[in-house]
Amino acid sequence: MTEVSLFRLYVLRAVYLLIGATLVAQIGPKILRYHGQWELMEGVVQCMLVTFGLLCFLGIRYPIRMLPVLLWELGWKALWLLVIALPQWRAGTLAGDTAETAFACMVGIIVPLALPWRYLYEHYLRAPGDRWGRASRIAAADAVQ
Repeated sequence: MTEVSLFRLYVLRAVYLLIGATLVAQIGPKILRYHGQWELMEGVVQCMLVTFGLLCFLGIRYPIRMLPVLLWELGWKALWLLVIALPQWRAGTLAGDTAETAFACMVGIIVPLALPWRYLYEHYLRAPGDRWGRASRIAAADAVQ
């Protein structure tokens, strides 16, 4: 079994705290002061981000169990940079809010640096997946003994 070092656990906790505190501090007040002025998707994004920030606070207590939250963070930022920002940058049209978001996503480089890649490999790729159907009676009986 692959252990995650205590140092790595503290690094993960720091990343969860940084993400959670930043999102809740920036977006939480907007949600609390909301007066029906957002477009549909703007409201969806704001609510998703503040919820994501709150989930990051769980990562402070459970840094390994909440790893999928950091994988989601890494995934959406990488995808957004590749699909949205990179083509605009290559065309020389990256500016304004898109440029600011691209910079914010690139600051997210701390996430892949903090992730325990060996643990993720061993527990998410190499380990057998959870069963899809009912356990057989024999397997259930074996588990009891």
